[in-house]
Amino acid sequence: MSDKETHDQENEEQQKNPTPSAEAKENSDKDANIEDAMVEEADFERNVETPVSAEDDEAETETEMLKKSGSDKKPETTDSKTKEEGNEADLENAIVDESSSEKQAETPISDPEEKEEEAKDGDMHKEMDEAIAEESEDEDSGKKHDIEMKDYHAMSMKDLVSELQSLVKNQKIQAIKDHIEEIKTEFNAKFEEEMEQKKEDFLEDGGNIIDFQYSTPVKKEFNSAYFDYKEKRNLHYQQLKQNLNENLNRRLAIIEELKGMIGAGADMNANFKEFKELQERWKKAGAIPRDQYNTVWNNYHHHVEHFYDFLHLDREFRDMDFKHNLEQKLKMITRAEELAQETNINRAFRELQMLHKMWKEDVGPVEKQYREDIWGKFSEATKKIHENRQAHFAELDKEKEKNLEVKNDLISQIQEFASLDITSHNQAQQRIKKIEALREQFFKAGKVPRNVNEETWSKFKETVREFNRKKNAYYKDLKKEQYQNLEKKLELVEIAEDNKDNNDMEATTPIMKKVQSEWRKVGHVPRKDSDKIWKRFKKACNHYFDRLHSKQDEENKEGIEAFEKKKQMLEKIKELELPKDHKEALALIKTKISEWKELGRVPYKMKYIEGKFNKILDHLFNDLDLSKKDSEMLKYENRLQALDDADDTEKIRKEQFFIRKRIDETKAEIRQLENNMQFFSNADESNPLFKEVLKNIERHKQDLETWKAKLKKLRAL
Repeated sequence: MSDKETHDQENEEQQKNPTPSAEAKENSDKDANIEDAMVEEADFERNVETPVSAEDDEAETETEMLKKSGSDKKPETTDSKTKEEGNEADLENAIVDESSSEKQAETPISDPEEKEEEAKDGDMHKEMDEAIAEESEDEDSGKKHDIEMKDYHAMSMKDLVSELQSLVKNQKIQAIKDHIEEIKTEFNAKFEEEMEQKKEDFLEDGGNIIDFQYSTPVKKEFNSAYFDYKEKRNLHYQQLKQNLNENLNRRLAIIEELKGMIGAGADMNANFKEFKELQERWKKAGAIPRDQYNTVWNNYHHHVEHFYDFLHLDREFRDMDFKHNLEQKLKMITRAEELAQETNINRAFRELQMLHKMWKEDVGPVEKQYREDIWGKFSEATKKIHENRQAHFAELDKEKEKNLEVKNDLISQIQEFASLDITSHNQAQQRIKKIEALREQFFKAGKVPRNVNEETWSKFKETVREFNRKKNAYYKDLKKEQYQNLEKKLELVEIAEDNKDNNDMEATTPIMKKVQSEWRKVGHVPRKDSDKIWKRFKKACNHYFDRLHSKQDEENKEGIEAFEKKKQMLEKIKELELPKDHKEALALIKTKISEWKELGRVPYKMKYIEGKFNKILDHLFNDLDLSKKDSEMLKYENRLQALDDADDTEKIRKEQFFIRKRIDETKAEIRQLENNMQFFSNADESNPLFKEVLKNIERHKQDLETWKAKLKKLRAL
């Protein structure tokens, strides 16, 4: 068809369907299909859950190139279509660069600072694209930001299991991947540390490494919960993979339809309406595999721009669309600039991703003259948000550096304990508690920079293990000593059990008392054996001494009777009144002493009654004004009687030794006092000090005579 024929056809169409005014367009039902085809502003307001990368800048359309060349001819549908079909394979693989990138290619950058800045911008957009591509597989992935990322490093293994179970039970499986991996890493690290300690204990107790196995209830709970997660995750991804492939095929089919529309000779009004319907189908087509994301989107975008190039007949449709798109993108720029002031960095970045998705997916291209300018403004706002985010991460890194200092200090404290020798059980227990407290502080100290995380964790584990090895070595030696003590105590138990029924009490009692004394001297034994051997030993000793006491009670029956009688006599003597005559009084006292002796011996534990009797005699002798020697000798009669009744030569020998010692000590005191008299050679006898020395000498001489008299009577036994 010639240009003239085409122009005539266009005029004829316009005469049949004259272009209405702006007001008529708003009210005319005839153009409702055009209004329905336009992108509604409500699209801008709708919630987009899957953030995407920045739009690829629109390429220059063929119509605009024709304008520049001064030609008003429309592209020839047949020849151009044939040429286009011949290049379809190239177009499928091409990625349309952003207009800013094209400008960079045309204008080389010579300034190194500008090159560095451009590289940073490229990294910024690359990071955005990669984040969007990663999340493109799941339209609900954005919801994972609503789940709090807790400080799992500070949690115990039991708490980690509870958190894992809660996430698997209550959250969407696709939204908890990062949380689960963090929990798994922390749990495995803590369990590995505990298992290594148990392994060292096992080997130090003589175990073989091939026989070592270790598991705990909390580990089994974790494995069960993690298995549930993997089951749900696998089921989710099986279904997701099927859906992604179906969505991919659906989108590829839409691209094919779009390609078929380019260069078609149908009515442009109908083509534009069909194009808008196709765009709506594209928006609703669903997520696709991440590895196909950028290629498919750029391919689609390329053909959308190609369609606009061929939308030459009714430019009003395109201009209205351009205007609408420009308004929406300006709003998005304004919002991006507001987000650059947002203090919640994560929220700002998430919304920025949403704006990038809307820029690319929901809002079409604008006129070429505005493309570079608006993309530049949008990129600048993006850059500010990105810089804020980087600054935020830098602050987090500073906090991690502080955490690193704290953890290194805790490691140093543990190292100090690990370098000290352990000398006692109590000391070991105190240090174990201190190490456990330092471990808790370490886990609660927060995260450290990623590049030193493994190194810090290794240093921590090694210092704790160093302490544990020293602790285990101490307890290993202690156990060896305890087993030696066990052998000693078992020997004492056998001696006690062998003698518990012996009837020779005089020979057996010292043996039983000796084994009891030896038992107290022997140190600790292993806890598992302590109670058992103590019960055996106690049972044997109690059995013997119960027999001994029973026999003694039988033998002391007369002594107990004597004690009761002496107790009654003691009460009577307290009320005794001596005759005035000295001789009669002395005779009465001697009579009472004789009566007391005749009552018999009392048990050893009741000997205290003899002391009470002697005190009463002292009072009586004082009343008689009896000499000290005489009173002492009268009282000593009781002692002599007891020694004689006991018929124990050893006791008599000890008594003699005691009296001779007292005699020697008294003689020495007298000599010392007589030597001291030399200091008073020129003193008057009326001197108080001189008199006191003489008095002491006389008193000691009287005592000497008394002791000599006692020894004489004792020898007479």
